Amino acid sequence: MTFDPTTLRYDDRGLIPAIAQDHATGEVLMMAWMNAEAVARTLETNRVTYWSRSRAAFWVKGESSGHAQRLIEMRMDCDRDCLLVLVDQVGPACHTNRRSCFYTAVRNGSEVEILQPQV
Repeated sequence: MTFDPTTLRYDDRGLIPAIAQDHATGEVLMMAWMNAEAVARTLETNRVTYWSRSRAAFWVKGESSGHAQRLIEMRMDCDRDCLLVLVDQVGPACHTNRRSCFYTAVRNGSEVEILQPQV
């Protein structure tokens, strides 16, 4: 069965959340948004492409930073309203220069930084 990105369940803005996960380690790296065109571009190029809500434009992860994500596999959840993109991540995934955007934990009622920026 051929995949059609328009069969996914997008929100009222035409967006779907996409969680990026390192394919080798299972580490959750980041969450961003895609629209149907970003999904199609990602599948065509194997370079993960997101939709920037603030800039109202496409952005290919790593295009300016060099911290690229090469698509290994795209998965959708059972409701077809969230994507999991398994990637080969080059460099940090977070714009703060950390491996993952999920670098703050809540422990014993306090926020704790659990990842330091890469140097």
